[in-house]
Amino acid sequence: MTEAAAQETGEDRFRMAMQASGIGMAIVDLQGRWVEVNPVLERLLGFDARDMVGRPAAEFTHPDDVALSRGFLEGLTDGAIPALDVRKRYLRRDGSPVWTHANVAVVRGPDNAPRCLLVQIRDIGAQVEAEAQAQTDAGRYADALDASNRHLQLFADAVAHDLRAPLRSIESFSGLLADRAAERLDETDRDYLDRIRAAAGRMTALLAALNELSHVTRTAMRQARVDLSLLADWVGAELLDADPHRRADIRVQPGLYVEGDERLLKLLLTQLMGNAWKFSRERDPIRIEISGERADGRLRVGIRDYGSGFDMRYVHKLFEPFQRLHGPDQGGGHGLGLAIAKRIADRHRGQIQVQSTPDVGSLFTVELPAAVGEETAHA
Repeated sequence: MTEAAAQETGEDRFRMAMQASGIGMAIVDLQGRWVEVNPVLERLLGFDARDMVGRPAAEFTHPDDVALSRGFLEGLTDGAIPALDVRKRYLRRDGSPVWTHANVAVVRGPDNAPRCLLVQIRDIGAQVEAEAQAQTDAGRYADALDASNRHLQLFADAVAHDLRAPLRSIESFSGLLADRAAERLDETDRDYLDRIRAAAGRMTALLAALNELSHVTRTAMRQARVDLSLLADWVGAELLDADPHRRADIRVQPGLYVEGDERLLKLLLTQLMGNAWKFSRERDPIRIEISGERADGRLRVGIRDYGSGFDMRYVHKLFEPFQRLHGPDQGGGHGLGLAIAKRIADRHRGQIQVQSTPDVGSLFTVELPAAVGEETAHA
């Protein structure tokens, strides 16, 4: 068999396979004209082969995709694009668009010069329609969820507001009763009254913390360059003002800059440094150290205390709402402070880790996006 006969047989076999294929196939010349189309492509577009062959494929392409298709054709013929795998829209005979997935390969001759394009076309209209419907459904779900969250927040705010009024009354009148009836109350009566006032105070603090947790979850982020050292100094001053009779040594490394929301980051430091203060009350002086180290565009900030610490076997409970590792007599609060701090770190695409040893102290490490252009800070 001669080489020409072998080549002819190969082309015949290729055309037979093309005609029998279950997907749309076509041969397109280097000018972008149909040379040959198979029956599946005829049925897909609603044209006979004689209506297509010799005409530019661009005439059967959706107007919005024509420029893109011409760019692809140039890239395929000049070698910039070795092959193509893309979604595009064709037009049926009735003018309706059809979404397709097109695979285009360059057929080259013995001299490696491009001869034509082999195109495979699949109808993905149902898939695209399903994706569009899914996006619509997701949007509706997101809108419904957002509306539900807003209603829930309004309900929570209303409940919190309505609870604060009677709590203020309990705190106020119990205080008045303690002042006016102090001489008539025995030790047991005063103990009962103190417990009432303390319980009302804890409930007020819990409502405030719940409001903060809700706030850090839903508030809009205002990204900016933030001087974390300045915020830490600020929080340290507030802790000293709130407990002026305690001696404290609060050391803050200067030059700690991050990208984030200043209000939320101030609250994060308030929770973590306040936590360090609470569990260092038995130390004199209270010692808190804030330092940082930058690496790979992140700033790792450590908040170290030398307080009571805790058993690391229970660390998994630490950042969950209402989980307490210490009782009220040990400084334990409402169990929301660290949950608030973690939520803020999460919203900054950061994380919080902790290492602690009982009776030695704790180190909370917060990883945050470092401010762009800042020099590396050294711990």
